[in-house]
Formats: sequence, structure tokens, C-alpha cells
Amino acid sequence: MTIRTVVASLTMLLLAGCASNVVTDYDSAAVFGNYSSWAFPERDGDSASFESLDDSRIRAAVERELNREGLDKAAADAADLLVTWQIVEEERLERSGLGFGLGIGRGNFGWGLSTAPPIREVQEGKLVVELVDAQSERVVWRAASRRYLNEDQSPEYRRELIDEVVADMFTEYPPE
Repeated sequence: MTIRTVVASLTMLLLAGCASNVVTDYDSAAVFGNYSSWAFPERDGDSASFESLDDSRIRAAVERELNREGLDKAAADAADLLVTWQIVEEERLERSGLGFGLGIGRGNFGWGLSTAPPIREVQEGKLVVELVDAQSERVVWRAASRRYLNEDQSPEYRRELIDEVVADMFTEYPPE
């Protein structure tokens, strides 16, 4: 293996580590410079509208990032943008553990048998934040995380993860 191959391999690994954890989309017709205020939409009065622990963490992180962007918090009926979010539940399959393999052979001929590592189903949630133009009621900007929340995470870790993910999301706002 040459030095050139080693350097190229390390560069590829470094670039893969820098890949964004956020996917954004936006309305290319929206003039983001015209937005100066934001609000969370009014909540319904029914019991299903209680704020969860993650809701309060997300609200705090979004508020901090929008303030950093220079947008002012306003009443919902006076804001240019309404901020909505949801945690989208997803299932994914994860291989963990070791497989087993065994083989026998001689010369250029042989036989082998192996098993794959066990697969388990993992339930996770990804955060999606949307900014809605209050007048047209259309989504003008959307960000979705590629990092997941799950029930095994401690409250402190969940808060740090939400803060980090929301900060990553708003590095892409306003779009170029």
C-alpha cells in the first residue's frame, strides 16, 4: 500500500465524518429577507395538547436559534413565520452481535458456511422543523435530522442532542 493510497483513504474517511446530519428543503420563491418575526402556533385547548418534555426542549432550542438569526418572537396573529415541528417515528433494522462461520478447504477448493449477525428492530424518532409563511399558510423552509431520539437516552443527553440537531438545522437558514 502506497502513501498516496493511505492519504486518499484518510481523506475519504474525514470527508465522510463531515457529512451533514440535517436535510433541508425550501420554497425557492420565498423571499426570506422579508421575514422578521416568528411565533409558535396557538395550541388547542383539549387534553391532547399537553406539552411533552421533548416539546419544551425543542421550543427552547428553536427559540434560541431563531433569535440568533435576528428574528423577533411575536404573537401568533402578528408573526411572519409560524414554527411547527414533529418527531417522526421510524423503524429500522440493526445488525448487532457476531455471526458464526466455519469452512474447510484444500488448495484452490473449499466449502464454507456462515450465519449473519442477529437483526433487531429499533424504534426511533427523527426531528422535523418547518417554517410556515403565516399569510399564505405554506411551508417555506423544512429541516429534518438524520440523528435519532430513542427511549434509552437520558434526559440530559436528549436535551444536548436536541440542542445540537436544532443548531445544525439552522446553519442552513436562510437558504443561500
